[in-house]
Amino acid sequence: MRLSGKTAIITGAAQGIGYAIAHRYVSDGARVIIADINDEKGEIAQEELSKLGEVLYVSCDVGERLDVHNLVAAAIDRFGEIDVLVNNAGIVVGGDFLEISEEDFDKVMRVNLKGAFLCSQAVAKHMVKRVENGGPAGCIINMSSTNAKLAIPAQIPYTISKGGVRQLTNVLAQYLAPHGIRVNAIGPGSIATEMLEAVNSNPEAMRKVLSRTPMGRIGEPAEIAGIAAFLASGDAGYVTGQTIYADGGRLGLAYTME
Repeated sequence: MRLSGKTAIITGAAQGIGYAIAHRYVSDGARVIIADINDEKGEIAQEELSKLGEVLYVSCDVGERLDVHNLVAAAIDRFGEIDVLVNNAGIVVGGDFLEISEEDFDKVMRVNLKGAFLCSQAVAKHMVKRVENGGPAGCIINMSSTNAKLAIPAQIPYTISKGGVRQLTNVLAQYLAPHGIRVNAIGPGSIATEMLEAVNSNPEAMRKVLSRTPMGRIGEPAEIAGIAAFLASGDAGYVTGQTIYADGGRLGLAYTME
């Protein structure tokens, strides 16, 4: 198994893409720490995935420094090390630009961007120290989005936050490269998760999504998990500072599909 012996923290992993990554990682032999604020779903995820391997659920608000500190401490206490961090936790708050509140803007940035920064900083400190003591380097994987490049006027905070995640990936990749620590990102398009439920139940909304998706379908969480597994493996040993977009061809589209 390509991730055998590795320990991975995955934030926002109680459901959706995060859960799919956790499932793929533990199936590939990794020991997994699921971090989330939804304790009920987190504990269910731990119970389900523990049938496949070693899994620990830790309640964590990624925008709270103390929570992040406790998450890292729990991971090291349980498994002794951290090889992979997947910054997947994210929220969406929509609204008109002229009306959206400062509180809603801050709420999204706190989770999507600040959370990725806090988790990366805390885990990188552990990884750098381990390298300095002669241990192996690790890697960080951020969950960006096609919206890091493509704007959605009705989701301004989310779009801005994902652009920030893309640049955070670039900066951290350069800073941590001398230590052998790789930092990459994944930029999904429309994926069949809870966030897309409103689209799934609205035929017109689905038509609009598919009109800008050349492959003509919604992506599956498992397809994103496959990319995350590759980036965490030795096969990606010379890959850093990259964002891999899994969007069914959306970024290359110059017009809508009809």
